[in-house]
Amino acid sequence: MEISFARIDDRLIHGQVATVWTKVSGCNRIMCCSDEVAKDTMRKQLLLQVAPPGVKAYVVPVDKAVEAYNNPKYDSFKTLFLFTNPTDALRALEGGIPFKSINLGGMCFKEGTTLISSAVAVGPEDVKALVKLHELGIELDLRKLANESKGDVMAALKGKGLI
Repeated sequence: MEISFARIDDRLIHGQVATVWTKVSGCNRIMCCSDEVAKDTMRKQLLLQVAPPGVKAYVVPVDKAVEAYNNPKYDSFKTLFLFTNPTDALRALEGGIPFKSINLGGMCFKEGTTLISSAVAVGPEDVKALVKLHELGIELDLRKLANESKGDVMAALKGKGLI
């Protein structure tokens, strides 16, 4: 399986992902990796329905995504991996999916989080996972839209006093 792109976006598949990121990445598969979402039948069905034409989507727990990545049966897949949070992306990396770069594109603000960009809010667990990903040599790219310049996640975290 080829990794065409990896993105953390708590909405998973939505307009920008379906119309722009799939084209930019050249993927033929979208794998939404989330234990929580994989258990939510309604959300899972909605995500599968909004995949763009010609791109097959899956909503699977993180461990199943790792299994699929390592299965030669899926070698023809050019996959856009989507995660709802950095902790799941870290689990996938530690499980054996060799990401080199992960885009941090959208995490909504909620109680206990801090905005580090106009579209990304992180909590303490997110910060821990992002620091660990950085320490493992993963490029962390902060941008919501494909046509934006890549932002530096670590600089954004430092700028908010989170690390």
